[in-house]
Amino acid sequence: MPNDLRLPPWAGDEGKRCYLITDHHGGPITRLADVTESIQLGMGNELLAHSRNMLPDTPPGELRFLAERLTEALADALRIAESRGMRLERLN
Repeated sequence: MPNDLRLPPWAGDEGKRCYLITDHHGGPITRLADVTESIQLGMGNELLAHSRNMLPDTPPGELRFLAERLTEALADALRIAESRGMRLERLN
């Protein structure tokens, strides 16, 4: 479908939503968004594995840092899920 809107895995100025205008050819910005999504999801998986290992014996200060990083990873994953959901809806 030409000229589909895509929510990229990053925010615009001042944290506002931005959208990519895409087509089925997948230009350079679309490919960058795909790579960024892959990196973000990979980092989230690594962070989750790390947190599972360290939670039982972690001091409170380190728990806060871990919680902040997990929050960031969850926000990234939810943005990716929303973007992919929007694209799937247009296919139906």
